[in-house]
Amino acid sequence: MLTSAQLKAARALLGIDQKQLADLAGVSVPTIQRMEASNGTVRGVIDTLTRVIEALDAAGIELIGENAASLAGGRGVRLRQPPASGT
Repeated sequence: MLTSAQLKAARALLGIDQKQLADLAGVSVPTIQRMEASNGTVRGVIDTLTRVIEALDAAGIELIGENAASLAGGRGVRLRQPPASGT
């Protein structure tokens, strides 16, 4: 599950606007706006939610679900460390 707060935080970590996320996910800007305006868990077409989550994952965002290990507990996002280079 994805919350509107997670979505906004993920965009902030990446330093991108709603249009850039929409382009990365292949969805419309109004779709991203609706997702971010929702209260709590984002609801919508599963395919659309999947596209947005996959776009965030590809950009390096790791979504932290309820009860997942984190220092503060609860939901959140974190920027995944890039893999070590082969040097």
